[in-house]
Amino acid sequence: MKRAIVSSAHLADGAAPALSELEFSLTLAATAYQRWLARCALAAGAPLSPIEVLILHTVRHRDRPKRLGDITLVLDIEDTHLATYAIRKLEKARFVETRRLGKEKLVVATEAGVVFCDAYREVRERLLADAVAAEGPGDAALSDAADLLRRISGQYNQAARAAATL
Repeated sequence: MKRAIVSSAHLADGAAPALSELEFSLTLAATAYQRWLARCALAAGAPLSPIEVLILHTVRHRDRPKRLGDITLVLDIEDTHLATYAIRKLEKARFVETRRLGKEKLVVATEAGVVFCDAYREVRERLLADAVAAEGPGDAALSDAADLLRRISGQYNQAARAAATL
């Protein structure tokens, strides 16, 4: 029988012991992913924080200007000031530009931002994507994992809303 790996045995004693195992794995995965985002960005030529990397790639997505509200919605950023601060830093680095459309703030990737995103992609392909393609998990398993994480994220968000009412 496989032994569960948990960081908080007192949480694994409840109604869903495997949830504690998942939470520990999420902690490790989140930390590794945040580290990867920053290290890949540095290897691509810019010392960006994880949130700055995520926002820049979101802004670059489909090469269309993005509203601040859409960026925070897509990335599930609750504190808008974190996104605003990251966008200011990306502007200072000349990776994005902002403009107004009425009351809305639009963010668009600059040519330097596009060049950085392309360099990031090259590093990602060479160091991560090639290894995953060669060693697995395969595309179907990755898609299944992504689906599971999206669903469990919804459950955590619902539980967070419920906890806010207690």
